[in-house]
Amino acid sequence: MPPPESQSQINHSHSKDATGRGMAVIAYGLLLGSIMTLITAPIAILLAYIWKRRSAGWVVSHFNYQIVTFWWAVAGLVAGGIAWWLLGTLELAAGNAWTLGYLVFTAELVWLVARCALGLNRLTSNQGMAAAR
Repeated sequence: MPPPESQSQINHSHSKDATGRGMAVIAYGLLLGSIMTLITAPIAILLAYIWKRRSAGWVVSHFNYQIVTFWWAVAGLVAGGIAWWLLGTLELAAGNAWTLGYLVFTAELVWLVARCALGLNRLTSNQGMAAAR
């Protein structure tokens, strides 16, 4: 792996030529690709962790946003999975567990797409993200 670029080599301009901007687009695409195959989300976040050290400041805000989005998505899926499992173990009507599961996972999907759409919109407009939450 090549050494990180020095600060003098990083293009900090708010343009499509900013250092790391292309990788941020790829990471958003991989996050969205996780809708079809889950393996792309960890790859996106690995790239975000690697590239945020060698990118323009405003692009780093996108990598941080992607990382926060990923970890909140994992937490939501785990919480939904545990709730789904608990409903099943308590032997409540199977329909209740499945309904909860579909609601949680659908809400998670909508939330992920919305966050990625917002991030991509701001990235293609050459704008940074507000502090990731």
